[in-house]
Amino acid sequence: MSNSLNSGFRRSIWGVLGQQLALIIHIVIVALGVGVLVSGSPVIFNVIRYAGAAYLVYLGIRQFLHKPDLDKEKVENRRNEPALSMFRRGVWVNLLNPKAIVFFLAFMPQFIRPDEPLLQQYVVLTATVVTIDILVMWFFFALAARTFQRFTRNQHGQKILNRTFGCLFVAVGILLAVIH
Repeated sequence: MSNSLNSGFRRSIWGVLGQQLALIIHIVIVALGVGVLVSGSPVIFNVIRYAGAAYLVYLGIRQFLHKPDLDKEKVENRRNEPALSMFRRGVWVNLLNPKAIVFFLAFMPQFIRPDEPLLQQYVVLTATVVTIDILVMWFFFALAARTFQRFTRNQHGQKILNRTFGCLFVAVGILLAVIH
């Protein structure tokens, strides 16, 4: 949503694609058996979990403290954030979520037949998960951001959005840290 608000619906796809790369990495981790190691080792799991939680809290505080700015040049700079920057942020936000590994560890075996060729099954399953996630992230969240764009036209609205999204990021970070 943040990418869509700042850079527009079309350009927000870069953040979504970054999240998809992280999903693919999570699936590869599970497919290689590393997911079993992560889910079976409380130390490794907690290191990843707390790093992800800290990153989300950091992003939330940064967003919360971000000063509203209607300066056309700065707004244009945010609108023109490099695609690689949005992509990279999407990767890190999703990659530092150890619960995704645990989710795929619980989810994927139900759809994998050990007696069939594994690579083909993982490719089909990955393509399905990525396609559904793109549809949800881009067409639901990014489109939903359009309704919030009216807040971006004045400083008060920007302040409300910054604080709302900042609080949401911090809350998700805290939940990630405390819920097992």
